[in-house]
Amino acid sequence: MYDSLKDKVVLITGAASGLGRGMAERFGKEQAKVVINYHSDKHDYNAIIDTIKSYGGDAAAVQGDVSNEEDVKKMIDFAVETFGSLDVMINNAGMENQVESHQLSLEDWQKVIDINLTGAFLGSREALKYMVENNIKGSIINMSSVHDRIPWPQFVHYAASKGGVKLMTETLAMEYAPHGIRVNSICPGAIKTPINAEKFDDPEQRKQVEDMIPLGKIGNPEQIAACAVWLASDEASYVTGLSLYADGGMTLYPSFQGGRG
Repeated sequence: MYDSLKDKVVLITGAASGLGRGMAERFGKEQAKVVINYHSDKHDYNAIIDTIKSYGGDAAAVQGDVSNEEDVKKMIDFAVETFGSLDVMINNAGMENQVESHQLSLEDWQKVIDINLTGAFLGSREALKYMVENNIKGSIINMSSVHDRIPWPQFVHYAASKGGVKLMTETLAMEYAPHGIRVNSICPGAIKTPINAEKFDDPEQRKQVEDMIPLGKIGNPEQIAACAVWLASDEASYVTGLSLYADGGMTLYPSFQGGRG
């Protein structure tokens, strides 16, 4: 669909499953060269590489912890050494866990902040450094959430991290626009991935979530991947600093739907 993405080098963190895998495979369809970052050996990234290659793209995998500065530098170096450049950086790796805020340990708070916010910063910083030094008019995409706008009780660390990603994205977009580097974020709503499949497979829990979505349905990773390839492509060449909400309308105050209120 997007000729401008053919042979572009795309590094996606947390790409061995869920949204990251969906994006990796979609960039494969665009015949890009995809670097799959994974944290744990439990994921079969070889299957993803095979899928990408079957589409006419190319792929390689690199292990690394996005909250570790040296690991992130190695990821960038790996992309450049393997495919010769870095054109698109997608900071997708993230985590969440449910804890009442007054019971939340500093350790749990810090772990979520380190991965979701610091990880996105480190990935952005190292990508920007490479792009500026090599005069690459690249694209950086940070994975945020509807919870950079919607408060989420018992997930205060997650909401805080995503709120930080929003302002970080906008600040970097303004700062690096003179270099021709675009920085945007995608803010998914309720998306069915392996991490929440059990929840959404339960009819009662699924109905509760669907009632919060004006379009009345749960999204899928392919729909988020479609946003990512558009933002990375030349079709979005005039777009920077955007928070793109792919949420079925969840951020539109659905409790007022039908004239209620």
